Amino acid sequence: MIVNENEFFHQMTLLICSSLDIESALSRSFDYFVKVLPIDRIFLHLYEQDIGSIKTIIEITATKSRRLDKITPLTQEGRASLEMPGVPDVRIVNRPEDDPIEKKIAESLKIPNSSALLMRLVVEGKRLGTLALTVEGVDQYTEDHARLLTLLNEPFAIALSNALQYEEVLRLKNLLMDDNRYLHQELSSLSGNEIIGSDFGLKDVMKMIRSVAPLQSPVLLLGETGVGKGVMANAIHHLSNRNKGPFITVNSGAIPETLIDSELFGHEKGSFTGAIDQTRGRFERAHKGTIFLDEIGELPPQVQIRMLRVLEEKVIERVGGSKSIPVDIRIIAATHRNLNEMVKANQFREDLWFRINVFPIRIPPLRERKEDILSLVHYFIKKKTRELKLPLIPELAHGTTQRLMNYDWPGNVRELENVVEREMILNKSEPLMFNALADKEKSDDRSTAFESMNESNNMDAITTVHIQRVLTMTHGIVHGPSGAAALLGINPSTLRSRMKKLGIPYGRRK
Repeated sequence: MIVNENEFFHQMTLLICSSLDIESALSRSFDYFVKVLPIDRIFLHLYEQDIGSIKTIIEITATKSRRLDKITPLTQEGRASLEMPGVPDVRIVNRPEDDPIEKKIAESLKIPNSSALLMRLVVEGKRLGTLALTVEGVDQYTEDHARLLTLLNEPFAIALSNALQYEEVLRLKNLLMDDNRYLHQELSSLSGNEIIGSDFGLKDVMKMIRSVAPLQSPVLLLGETGVGKGVMANAIHHLSNRNKGPFITVNSGAIPETLIDSELFGHEKGSFTGAIDQTRGRFERAHKGTIFLDEIGELPPQVQIRMLRVLEEKVIERVGGSKSIPVDIRIIAATHRNLNEMVKANQFREDLWFRINVFPIRIPPLRERKEDILSLVHYFIKKKTRELKLPLIPELAHGTTQRLMNYDWPGNVRELENVVEREMILNKSEPLMFNALADKEKSDDRSTAFESMNESNNMDAITTVHIQRVLTMTHGIVHGPSGAAALLGINPSTLRSRMKKLGIPYGRRK
C-alpha cells in the first residue's frame, strides 16, 4: 500500500495531540494505524530506570482500550541494550526470542508469537518509554513500516511527556484536595479552643510552652484525662515556626491495632484487601508541620518500634512498600499514664521513652487550679449558647458558685464542659443551678473515690477509680447520651479499650 507520508504525518499528529488523556489519543491513533500498517495491539511502556524494569501502562486493540500496571523486570543484558547509544528510534523485532527485552515483555503480556515495531520516546535526552505496535505472527514488519513510524517519533514523545505531566498535576491536585478535606476536619475539631487560665492556674505551664514552642525538640504532655492536653499541643504548634504547616492529631488509643500501621504510615495500592489506592498516613500529612500523638502509652509494641525509627531517622515506609520517605515533622506526645512505670513493666519501650521525654510538661488537674473554674464555666456557657442556638446567655443561680468550687472535677475540663452543656439543655430558660453536683450519694461516692486516689500516686490506679465511679453512676452503661463515655467526654471504643487494659469489667449493672 502506497502511503502519502505528509498526509500520514498530518493526520496522525492531529490524533496524537487530540487529548491530554494518552489512552484516548492512542485509541484514536489505532483506528488510523490499521489503515496503513499490520497491527493487532498498541502497548505503551514506561522505563522504570531506578528498578530496572519496564512498566506497561496501556493496551489498545480494535475492541478495547485499558490501563495496565504490569511490571516486567529486565535482565542486566536487557538494561544494557536499552541504555546503549546509537540505537535507532524505531526497531523491528520480528522474532521475540531473538531480542532480550521483547522476549521478556512478550512472555509477560502473553503474546509470544508476534512481530513488533518498537519506537523509543525521548524528550530532552531523557528516555520516557516505548510505543510498541504488535501483530500476530513472525516476520510481519518491514523497513518501510519502521520508516513510516519514525515520522511520528517526536509527536508521540511530546504527547507522552505532556500526558505524564498532566497526570502528575491531577495527582497533586487530588492530594491537595485530600489534605484540605482532612485539615478542615482537624480544624473543625479545634475551632473555639481557648486557653482559659493562662494567667492564673496554667501560668507556669504556659511559661514552659512559650519556652519550648520555637524549638524543634519533642514535647511530652502529662496529665489526667480531660485536662486539655490537645489544647496545649495546639498552642505549641501555633507558637512555633511550623504554624503555617499542618497540625495532625492521632488518638493512639482509638485506632484498632489492625489499622494503626496504615493510619500512621500509609499504605501502597494492593498491600492488603481493600487497599484500592495508595494512601498517605498521618506522618506524611504532617510533613513540614506538627504531629500530636495523644495517648502514646496505648501504642502496640510493634508500632513503638516503627515510631522509634521515625524519631531517629525522620523517615517512614508505607505498609506494603519498601521506599523510605523522608518526613520533616515535630512530635508532641501526650499520655495520662505513668510511662516510667510502663517501661519497668516492659509495656513501653525504654528507648522510645527517652526519645519523647526530652521536655515533659505536667498539666495540673482542675482540682489543683480551682481559680480557673469560674472563668471556664463562663466560657463554656457562651460557647454552648451559640451551639445550642439559645436566644439569651443563661445566668448562674444564687449559691451556684460555691457548689462549682467545692466539686473536685475528676473528669477535669472535659467533665466541666459536659456538665455545663447538660445543665443548659435541662434549663434553657432558668438560671443554672447544677443541682446534680449537690447530690449526696454522688458526693459521698466522690469522697470515697478520692480517698482511694490519694492512697496512690499511680495514674492507672487513679484512672481506674474514676472510671469505676462513673460506671456506677451510669449503672454500667458505656454508650449513649447518658453513658459513661459521654460523661467522661471520650469515644466509647476508647473507653472500652482503656477498661480492657485496666481490667475493668464490661456490662450493664442492675
